[in-house]
Amino acid sequence: MKSKVIDMRSRPSFLHDFYGKTPGTPSFEVVKWLNGRVGTKDVEHFTRCKTPEDFIAEIRESGIDTAVVVGRDTPTVKHSNDEIQALVKGRKELVGIGSVDPHASGVKAAVAEVERAVKLGLKAINVEPGFGSPPRTCDDPMLFPIYDACDKLGVPVSIMSGPTSPSLSLTDPTHLGHVARAFPNLRIIAYHGFYPYVQEIVGVALRYENVSVVADMYIFCPGGKLYVEAANGFMKDQLLFGSSYPFRPMAQSVADYRELGFKDDVLESVMYRNAERVLKLAP
Repeated sequence: MKSKVIDMRSRPSFLHDFYGKTPGTPSFEVVKWLNGRVGTKDVEHFTRCKTPEDFIAEIRESGIDTAVVVGRDTPTVKHSNDEIQALVKGRKELVGIGSVDPHASGVKAAVAEVERAVKLGLKAINVEPGFGSPPRTCDDPMLFPIYDACDKLGVPVSIMSGPTSPSLSLTDPTHLGHVARAFPNLRIIAYHGFYPYVQEIVGVALRYENVSVVADMYIFCPGGKLYVEAANGFMKDQLLFGSSYPFRPMAQSVADYRELGFKDDVLESVMYRNAERVLKLAP
């Protein structure tokens, strides 16, 4: 019997052109390109997801129990927290993560939006300082009131940073370590595993147990096996599965994760137990 699966990073393609909503656009071609770079067998798989019903059907067919829909609030990709809440509401397969951009709204308004998003039932707050205007590192003082609000509300903050950042200097996990040190009780979700700085993020996770790493599609890139090695050791409770759909197929990602070499008990933790704990989901 296969274990449960919680996909920590999933976004339906119909949500935005950035996810390949519209064929023939530059964004559509970028989605195909990135799929190819991370080992996808069918680089146009995401074109099947045109409605919420399509999304739910694919989740079920992939053997995923819960998909976490991550909101974004950047100058180029924005979903309101109401939009994310409306998508996940009443759908037992979906959980939503809200988002804020203090660059655009101002810090005070962003903190108020954190509180409102949590009242909407969203399970964490996503920030993307490296994609803001101007781009910032995640330990920029502007973001500390956001972290403080999440800390006080008892919800995780997720920080997305990877090789598609405007500059790899923004992805350096050193900055994440500063945040983890300043907020020792705040659960921090590191999306994209801060790739390509795999050794460095593993080092941060070793030092700070409040850091959870979602390597998602980058676990299949060169150097990604180090995430697996770390999870089979001290990082068992800190690595979480994510497909990063639509940039990698759900079903293929589930199957591929199971072949990466995780120990049996570690695989269960990676595929669902850690996500249940971090997001405080009912088992």
